[in-house]
Amino acid sequence: MIMELLLWRWSTAVQTTSLVMITVFFVLLARAVRLAAVRWWLLAWSCSLAALVVTVFFWYVQAGAGLFPLVASAYIAAKTAFVLFLIHGGWTLKRPGDWLVRPRYAALALVLYAAAGGLVATTIDRLGLVQHSVMGVLLAAGAVRLLEKPRPPGLSWLAAGLLLRGALSLCEAAAYGLQLVPLPAALAAAGVRSFLAASSSFDSGAEWLLALGCVLALSERIQDELRQSNTGLLAAQEDLRRLADRDPLTALANRRQLPETFRAVRPQGALLLFFDLDGFKQINDRYGHQAGDECLRRFAGALRECFRPSDVLVRYGGDEFLVVASGLDEQGGWERVARLRDRLRFPAESGPAITFSVGAAALAPGGNPEAAVKAADESMYAAKAQRNQRPVSVGRRA
Repeated sequence: MIMELLLWRWSTAVQTTSLVMITVFFVLLARAVRLAAVRWWLLAWSCSLAALVVTVFFWYVQAGAGLFPLVASAYIAAKTAFVLFLIHGGWTLKRPGDWLVRPRYAALALVLYAAAGGLVATTIDRLGLVQHSVMGVLLAAGAVRLLEKPRPPGLSWLAAGLLLRGALSLCEAAAYGLQLVPLPAALAAAGVRSFLAASSSFDSGAEWLLALGCVLALSERIQDELRQSNTGLLAAQEDLRRLADRDPLTALANRRQLPETFRAVRPQGALLLFFDLDGFKQINDRYGHQAGDECLRRFAGALRECFRPSDVLVRYGGDEFLVVASGLDEQGGWERVARLRDRLRFPAESGPAITFSVGAAALAPGGNPEAAVKAADESMYAAKAQRNQRPVSVGRRA
């Protein structure tokens, strides 16, 4: 008996130290991480510490039989709340804002169970049998619910901790149950009483595993949120880049995209077609700037219809447009230009017919893009000077 008492005191001291450390850790964690799961876990460990305080109070004060039901009810309430809060913390990671059980029903069931348990469990052994059996079942059920799919990353660690702690609770319940029946000599020799005396130290090890499961689940959740935030930031950055490289009026690329485009076509070269709308200033003066804007949009839409999806269409500035067509020869380019003229030669409801001047230049593989653009520009101005509807090529390669 003396050895068992010393063993109980040692294991209780170990569990008290562990619970204080775990609770303080979750207090600090709750101040740093504003997640509902952490707050629920802090409540859980606080309840577990409260249950241990009740146990120590009972043993050291040596409360009489009349006080035992009250102490037993307090212990049952605190220990069961520990399990419920622990499981619900994991559930908030799985389904934020959702309740595993309605709070009022859970609170009512807890109060009724604690009151009934305090009346039924008239001895330490009965109390241990009842409470550890209930804890084992609740912990196992909670682990199963947390493992249901879809399952956020990290919850498997917490579920594993719940299963281990539940298995230990069922072992403790079995040991308390053996205390209620005449114990065979073999079992007595196996040290059932010694196991129960040292059970607090076993609980400490299981609780550290539970705390580790909470931290790992939280770490995975935070990493997942960081990954999602990073993905969102990259997508937003890409959207901003596209907006910066996109002309808002025509939705074509603008000149900012040309360096990237020329880097992409540099190995194989490309055909450059430089367009300038004829009489655009007169359209603005006669029909108004709104009609001029619609004219630009109409021309951009016709470019999309007449050129390939792989061709880069650029609003170069004002009423000037540039097409960078990799893998398209000059004859194919003129055929598409002729198709473009046919689409724009008739007036539209929102404006007059659109005519344009166009020049072409070939960008040789590894050639100078600036020189090629200049050559296409000169070709276009030569065509405009001649007022010829036939495209003109200066025949230069850059």
